[in-house]
Order: sequence, then structure tokens, then C-alpha cells
Amino acid sequence: MTKLNHYRTGSGDPLVLVHGVGSRWQVWEPIIGALAESFDVIAVDLPGFGDSAPIEHTTVSTLADALADFLAAEGIENPHLAGNSMGGGIVLDLAARGLARSVTAYSPIAFWDTAGRVWCQQALGRAKQLSRVLHPAVPAVLGSVVGRSTVLGLVFGKPWAIDAQVAVDTVEGLLGAAGFDAALASFTDFRFPDHTALGDIPITIAWGNRDILLTYATQSRRARAELPGARHVTLHGSGHTPFFDDPAGCARLLLDQLG
Repeated sequence: MTKLNHYRTGSGDPLVLVHGVGSRWQVWEPIIGALAESFDVIAVDLPGFGDSAPIEHTTVSTLADALADFLAAEGIENPHLAGNSMGGGIVLDLAARGLARSVTAYSPIAFWDTAGRVWCQQALGRAKQLSRVLHPAVPAVLGSVVGRSTVLGLVFGKPWAIDAQVAVDTVEGLLGAAGFDAALASFTDFRFPDHTALGDIPITIAWGNRDILLTYATQSRRARAELPGARHVTLHGSGHTPFFDDPAGCARLLLDQLG
């Protein structure tokens, strides 16, 4: 049995929330309250992230396997799935296995070309290195608008508006993620699942137009081409991880699935 740390609240159809590489379930906190009014919300820490123990041979695909095992063990059948970044790739993978009622993916991985994928890996790798160097001074650095904008601009569209403690917790989550390096390296071999296996379930792909990690202009365009039957949404003013930039807009995309 795969045990994953998770936070569960609300009632209704099950909705599973899956974070990106270097993140943890708390990245969804800005929208969980709104979602819990309509869904049984299960926000998970993937293996090697947050408070979930790592697994051997961490890759995007083995993380997807672990999540599928967790859902089966918890008796969570046919849930709505939502994922950000690496989590977006994972929920699309599970949907291709027939394990989803709907999918909402925010800036999902694998719609890159080689240069875009290398940029993503190198940028995140450098972000971890910088965070490690700054670690003793992280509270002081992130206590300023300039510091938050410099350190967190890669993932948030409005990093200056992020609460200072949230900013510190974000960096600590990255540095404490035992699965980060292996998962990031596995991006090289991860492939988007065959879109014909996704069936007829509702799929929403959302991209913040300030996403500079998985660049909005190019990768959202590829997503539209590869998944022409999906709903494609631009979150104006949002970055790669949009839940703090536009919580109402992000929640609305998921609540729409109830229609």
C-alpha cells in the first residue's frame, strides 16, 4: 500500500489535487476552502515531497503509479483530478489509464520542445541552488518585496504579493523535497500520454500568461494543438503556479466540472 501524506476536507464528488516538482499540498491552500464547499477535496504530498516518504527510482511515471496505488488503497474511485506543472502531467497520465472523471491541468509539463524542457530543468535546478545558498538568510530576504520578487518570480506571477511566511515555506518545501532531483531529471524521458486514450472526459488546460517557466506563448499553443478537444483557458496576470495569483479564477475552473 502506498501511503501518502494528504489533507482531506469537504464533501461531494472526490477531487484530488496534485502539486508540482519541489512543491507540496499546501500550494493549493488559496482555493481549498472554496472547493470544499462542493467537493470532497484530497490534496496529496507525492512521494519524496512534503511529508510523504520518498520511493526508490523516482520518476514522473513512478510518482503517477504511487498516486494510482494511493487512490485504490483509499477507495477513491473515478475522482476529478487537478494538477499543477509536474502534477498536471501526472493527472493526464492517470486519465489516460481511465482513472479520472475529469482533469484540470494548470501549466502541465510535456508540452515543451527540447529547448523548453532544458530551460525548465536548468531554471529549477538553479533555483534550488540559490535557495540553498540563501538558506540562512531566507526569512530576511523574503521579508522584502524585492527579495520575494527576485527569488519567487520563476513560479509566481505576482511574487511581491505573496505573504512572507508563505514565501519562506515555499523555499523550505523545495529544499526539503527528497524527490526533487530525481523527479526533475526524469522530465527528460517523460512523454505526454496518447491523447486518444483520454476518452471523452472533460479536460481543461489552464495557463497563466505570466508563466516564464513553462512558457505561456509557446507551450500553451502546443497544448491547444495536441488536445484540440479540451477547454483551454488563459489566466491573465498569473504565473506558473497560479493559485496565489488568481485563486477565484483557479477555483472556478474546477467548480465548472460540476456543471
